[in-house]
Amino acid sequence: MAITASLVKELRERTGAGMMECKKALVETDGDMEAAIELMRKSGMAKADKKAGRVAAEGKVEMLSADDGQSVVVVEINSETDFVAKDENFLNFTKQVAEVALANKTSDAAALSEMAADGGSVNELRQALIAKIGENISVRRSVFIESQGDNLGTYQHGARIGVVVDMKGGSEELAKDIAMHIAASKPVCINPSDVSDDVVAKEKDIFTAQAKESGKPDNIIEKMITGRINKFLNEISLTGQAFVKDPDTSVGKLLNKEGAEVLNFERIEVGEGIEKKVDDFAAEVMAQAQGK
Repeated sequence: MAITASLVKELRERTGAGMMECKKALVETDGDMEAAIELMRKSGMAKADKKAGRVAAEGKVEMLSADDGQSVVVVEINSETDFVAKDENFLNFTKQVAEVALANKTSDAAALSEMAADGGSVNELRQALIAKIGENISVRRSVFIESQGDNLGTYQHGARIGVVVDMKGGSEELAKDIAMHIAASKPVCINPSDVSDDVVAKEKDIFTAQAKESGKPDNIIEKMITGRINKFLNEISLTGQAFVKDPDTSVGKLLNKEGAEVLNFERIEVGEGIEKKVDDFAAEVMAQAQGK
């Protein structure tokens, strides 16, 4: 069967692949459009498998709220480079994944990958996108929060940070301000009492070793350790932190003044916890010069 320009054009529109790749698929399937699409999907999956081991630490945080404002989903989709993270195809994919996550109310990224989207499962769309743009793409995290309080505050800082705060009492404006504070200050829990005993014990050991080097009496050392532990707990807990918009007051005091309580919060930042490969080109050149 003759492979016409109109056939190639139709296949390009349906798959988003390049002209030569479309023509090759049509030739191999003797012009059978559906067979060509299936062949390209299989080829795309093979390409995706080859790229799956590459580190994807860039990307985008996509946040989507339900129409009633009572639930929010935040997803993190990773790419290898910041360049691809700004690509229109990648951005469309992140939005589609967030829509699927919100519709299914899921906080399970693995389950999300198998859920149905427009045009296939999320994972099939991911593999097709990898084949198209040539980088590894991963659906890393999905967090779904349904409000248990009175105000659900959200804040997104560019494409890299997304925060959701579920608050009892207070106001919508206060919930948004607290979400903005969390984006900037990175608390790990709501209250100092929420910090695990293991973490406190570890920090106490460190502070004890440091304090003993001062040569001060034991009773003074004990006071030093207590003071440092209290400072540490306040620094990592939301209510103990100085409020970013008014450093003279703590978040805890602000919440008390407004008759509010934070029930839950989630903060997601692109690439946090992913070990990125750092290329040392000077060392690489030196190794080559020395024949290593």
